[in-house]
Amino acid sequence: MSTGYIVFAHGSSIETANQAVRTVAAEMAERGGLDVVEAAFLEGGQPSLAGALASMADRVTHVVVVPYFLTLGLHLKRDLPRLIDEVKQTHPNVRIDVAPPLDRHPAMVDILLDRARETSCKPA
Repeated sequence: MSTGYIVFAHGSSIETANQAVRTVAAEMAERGGLDVVEAAFLEGGQPSLAGALASMADRVTHVVVVPYFLTLGLHLKRDLPRLIDEVKQTHPNVRIDVAPPLDRHPAMVDILLDRARETSCKPA
């Protein structure tokens, strides 16, 4: 079974913010040795989840949606399941799983500490 990955973010009207997510998705592919990785956006960016899945559906039988969200808020509890149901109708032969949000990942505390130290060490 070939697996594709979709890094799913909120999206922004500021295109550089969307491009930052695309860059993370590309780095994920490179570091992970993953062949099929796309960024997708809820709103404000392209492609949508449906668009990202359509671009890989002929190459994969399994998709893992990786939320680029900190917590399990409204978008992940309400919007993402609705979108997943919609794309399953269009691509019934593709298994779709959703990874948990970033919250509670052990690296989150290290990231916060790194940012805090980085900022507190700057000269005034």
